[in-house]
Amino acid sequence: MTPQTVVEKIAQAHMAEGPNRPLRAGDVVSLRPRHILTHDNTSAVLGKFRSLGASRVRDPRQPVFVLDHDIQNTSPENLAKYRSIEAFAREQGIDFYPAGSGIGHQIMVSMGYVVPGSLVVASDSHANMYGALGALGTPVVRTDAAAIWATGEFWWQIPPTVEVVLEGELPPGSSGKDVILALCGLYAAGEVLNAVVEFTGPGVATLSMADRFAIANMTTEWGALAGWFPPDPTALAYLRARKERLDRLGRGRIREEDLAKWEKEPLQPDPGAFYAARIRLDLSTVTPQVAGPDTVHLTRPVLELEEAGIAVQKAYLVSCVNSRLDDLESAAAVLRGRAVAPGVRLYVAAASAEEQEAAEKSGAWATLLAAGARPLPPGCGPCIGLGEGLLEAGEVGISATNRNFKGRMGSREATAYLASPAVVAASAALGRIAGPWHLPPRGGEEKAYPRPPARRPSASYEVLGGRPPTAEEVEILPGFPRQLTGRLVFVPADNLNTDGIYSKDYTYREGMTKEEMARVVMENYDPDFARRTQGGDILVGGWNFGTGSSREQAATALQAKGIALVLAASFSQTYLRNAYNNGFLCIECPALVEHLKRLFSAEVQAGSLTLIPGDTVEVDFSHSTVTFRGERFPFPALGSVPQRLILAGGLENLVRERVRRNLDPQES
Repeated sequence: MTPQTVVEKIAQAHMAEGPNRPLRAGDVVSLRPRHILTHDNTSAVLGKFRSLGASRVRDPRQPVFVLDHDIQNTSPENLAKYRSIEAFAREQGIDFYPAGSGIGHQIMVSMGYVVPGSLVVASDSHANMYGALGALGTPVVRTDAAAIWATGEFWWQIPPTVEVVLEGELPPGSSGKDVILALCGLYAAGEVLNAVVEFTGPGVATLSMADRFAIANMTTEWGALAGWFPPDPTALAYLRARKERLDRLGRGRIREEDLAKWEKEPLQPDPGAFYAARIRLDLSTVTPQVAGPDTVHLTRPVLELEEAGIAVQKAYLVSCVNSRLDDLESAAAVLRGRAVAPGVRLYVAAASAEEQEAAEKSGAWATLLAAGARPLPPGCGPCIGLGEGLLEAGEVGISATNRNFKGRMGSREATAYLASPAVVAASAALGRIAGPWHLPPRGGEEKAYPRPPARRPSASYEVLGGRPPTAEEVEILPGFPRQLTGRLVFVPADNLNTDGIYSKDYTYREGMTKEEMARVVMENYDPDFARRTQGGDILVGGWNFGTGSSREQAATALQAKGIALVLAASFSQTYLRNAYNNGFLCIECPALVEHLKRLFSAEVQAGSLTLIPGDTVEVDFSHSTVTFRGERFPFPALGSVPQRLILAGGLENLVRERVRRNLDPQES
């Protein structure tokens, strides 16, 4: 039996169409997720859904609607949008949670929609959080969401897996947020980019569910497509508690027999499963961390920033990463009997109404308000730059949220740092970025927060390479080419971004014709590219081709130029989705790319941007190989799912045809 990683197993269990063999990284398959979450963007997805010619959601049990992003906006336009979303949910029989219920991701885990071994997606990038419960949670774009509503399925390329082995135990004062911030800083060069991160090792058992939710949630910022924890006794205890509450509410989404099965047959990778890389982290060396300014990839122990005396004007305990009961209690423990410093505003919003109610019962909520925190309704709010409390020009903020991109939480002239709830609370009380060990003891209290040792986290990284692709015989659908030959156009740059492929100068210029797009393609990368290339050429790029923004013109402009297909060592997943969703062929073939880099090393070192040596490249889809100068290089087989996308001219055309014919997707 071919050994599989966890992501390969979960994809196999949810596969609607794909190869008739054990799945592996690189396979493009059609999957049927257990659930799909949409939030305020439900309105945009609904527009896509109707443009596909659909009127009924295929499986009303799949979608879940939660209004959470712009809930402080009481304008007539926003309230009308919310009413239309609720009306559609009622018409279709879809589970709907109104504004004030909480953040969608918290609703998904707390209301029983996410269970071990399930595939749950969201039209939001923090679906990774579901991995804390042993599920495969991953984001989809709005077109994918509409396709799931219409057909029950979406296409996905199975990513490689990076194993993160956790050893030791967190010292007092450190949290899961510190773990993921440390990892984001230690490995910021794309080590987990577009991969699934699988957390293993003895250290996992020492982490609370709050720790796991925070870590899994922020694997998004680390660059991963998903983060996964084993559904061990800690996770099962959480699920059992959720079952009891849901049963009282009459929403029995978690069954006793399922709990028994997950306990008896825990989901785990097979011995000998292939991993792309392995990271080891000693939890005992992780001290409280701060990320920033304005990036999650510059991370340092709090101790290293304290001497700088960085004053803060705003502090935040909000978002889907760190606003659960444990987080609020952690902050309250720091602020009990203390007050927010003069000139600082501390904002707090629970992850859900249920979490706020629990914090009210525990006394944590009252403690935070007594210290001067300003309450906001359960939702995203300032994390996404909406509603009250945004950063203004010149201000410095410290936040327990998951992102601190410049301008995200307010003005681009502000500065943002990320930290754990305890560090955010301490910084709010002290008026500067610092840990709680600087707070003087309260009456009759010994020093509650010992100063951590001055050290960096101890970790190691090892490249394993994963499972190399092998030449594989593939059934070719009628109309799809068995072979394709074209002139080699070698673009050796790694991390070629979408602005280099299709400039921002044209991205928002409406009405660009295909001919105009073809004339300016790659202009920012190589001004001579369009003049030197021709229809039928095969473009070979480097690693992480198409990184950057989500503009789909970076794919369609090359298509307009007549480029037959792009071969690259790897792709940005957003670029890959945009390409196939528009019927444009892309194939990963790292062996060919590395061969060409060696062959043309002199030209590459001399700074050549585009190499056209005059050779042809032959792509054999029926045997999944590329031939260049007589040497063959295998690539992941293109099965029926990617072939159908190309033949249909993209996802929307494919879904429209399925809706029109009212056929089961597997039969179309």
